[in-house]
Amino acid sequence: MPGQRDQVMSKRATFGMGCFWAGDSLFGALPGVIRTCVGYAGGTKESPTYRNMGDHTEVIDIEYNPELVSYSYLLDLFWNNHEYGLTTKIKRQYMSLVLYHDEEQRSLAAKSQDLKQREVGKVFVTEIRKFTKFYAAEDYHQKYRLQQHPWLLESTNLTIPETLRASPLAAKLNGYIAGAGSLEQFRQELPRLGLNEKAAQYVTKHIIENQGSGLYC
Repeated sequence: MPGQRDQVMSKRATFGMGCFWAGDSLFGALPGVIRTCVGYAGGTKESPTYRNMGDHTEVIDIEYNPELVSYSYLLDLFWNNHEYGLTTKIKRQYMSLVLYHDEEQRSLAAKSQDLKQREVGKVFVTEIRKFTKFYAAEDYHQKYRLQQHPWLLESTNLTIPETLRASPLAAKLNGYIAGAGSLEQFRQELPRLGLNEKAAQYVTKHIIENQGSGLYC
């Protein structure tokens, strides 16, 4: 769990980049990311749900420590890991979206978009807009990849929905179990995760099996 310093120093980033399950795994395993939550944002409808989302977009909301990972690096992952919709307009649910939380994020997002467009020689349809409100998605969407492994949830005491949604450990395991993050990274981080030997072996097995298989939904 993050200490008081993490709580003081943390910032938020909010991205829409297609189906939010993939982004949840991608960012969750990243060093410097404290916790993740998937949900709906960018629209005007009050209390959206997956079946009645209105004008909102599926997004991944990220809490991170800027001393350990920069917003610019998060943007690099954002631009380079779209499942679809970076250069072609699609329905709003899966659109490419950056919701900035302050003026620095707005400026960095605009500059990085311009740079990436020039690198690939294409125009992005990504919208960059001010963050207003985030609505957490239903429990079954949270840490979706990790939820496919009930034994691991039980062995790490992550069966309570509120805990699963907010736990830094859940964010890490959700990424690693899907093949995000290297085996070397996992082994370096393992002493801080508090896993028993059997759970560590279980996660190691799935990292090896899923490494490089992609994070698409």
